[in-house]
Amino acid sequence: MAWMDRFRRGSGTKMRRPARDGFRTGSTRVRASDSVDQEHLHTWVAERRGVEGFVEPRTAVSDVTLLLVAHDGEWTRRRVPSVAWAHDFCNRHQVPSYDAAVVGIPQRMRDYNRRRKQQGL
Repeated sequence: MAWMDRFRRGSGTKMRRPARDGFRTGSTRVRASDSVDQEHLHTWVAERRGVEGFVEPRTAVSDVTLLLVAHDGEWTRRRVPSVAWAHDFCNRHQVPSYDAAVVGIPQRMRDYNRRRKQQGL
């Protein structure tokens, strides 16, 4: 069978639609943000200094997220309701916010992750 035969109408095997039940097929859904996520962000900002916010756009596997990075590189990431909500959150807490798709993530976060890995944490 030639590879072009797959595209011809009326050929042997046909593709089926994806199943509707995620339990049977193993497909996942993107979890929306909730009040626990928002409370964590509020607490995290209040307990650290030199925090900057990086708003990450929606992807195929996660919703819009807000990445908060402290002065020493410590970080947290949580889902947020929208991009506008993330920027408003940062403005209310006097935290500079950036679009992560444009500026990327800060080097101090990568350095922090490397230090933790070297320490075996």
